[in-house]
Amino acid sequence: MTIFNLKKIAALGCLLVVAGLAHAENTRTYEVTITNITKGQTFTPQLLATHDRHVEFFALGHPASAGVESMAESGSTAALEEEFMAHWYQVSEVQTIPGLLGPGEHVTTTIQASARHRSLSLAAMLIPTNDTFVGLVGVSLPWRGSRTYVALAYDAGTELNDQNCNNIPGPTCMGVGPSPDGPNPGDEGYVYVSNGFHDLPDVAGAVILGPLNYDWRNPVAKLVVTRVH
Repeated sequence: MTIFNLKKIAALGCLLVVAGLAHAENTRTYEVTITNITKGQTFTPQLLATHDRHVEFFALGHPASAGVESMAESGSTAALEEEFMAHWYQVSEVQTIPGLLGPGEHVTTTIQASARHRSLSLAAMLIPTNDTFVGLVGVSLPWRGSRTYVALAYDAGTELNDQNCNNIPGPTCMGVGPSPDGPNPGDEGYVYVSNGFHDLPDVAGAVILGPLNYDWRNPVAKLVVTRVH
């Protein structure tokens, strides 16, 4: 190996070290506290993602993606995480906070973002519901200090809102989460701001949940986002 090549390798090594230091300097750390502000709804494990402003995991008036459908009907964030990471060049971090978050409870985590990825998104199913989720799409991360956001409940439009425990997962109902693939009777077919629970007629052999204990008024969550590094 020639001295020239050794010098090139040494120079390349220096460049990589400098690039690594620059990346470290451009990485920002945020503390995120999520509070469930409903009376009777629980959040399934909560997905958080930091990304650039072009990433939107759902759009009002448009059909839900497969990942949003799975999250909104079953509470699983696995498919939605994959959808975010398919845009890895636009995403800094995706994480799911494990465990349920009950009414009045809060949870705190930390998440990182690069200087180019200045947006934050949140998603979690509301249980017991058929296909309702709490969501934030691309709110701005604070340059310094803290910002507070409130999040609405959205209906994925992928399952009939029959409020029937047989079709609702989670500890209250222990029903089946995902509905059959493809359009189903009663699907709205697009994401919209959820209009909550209603008084529905009883169905033989089924537990039909009512609004007295499980309805809500938007917003359903509060987020406090603080830059810590």
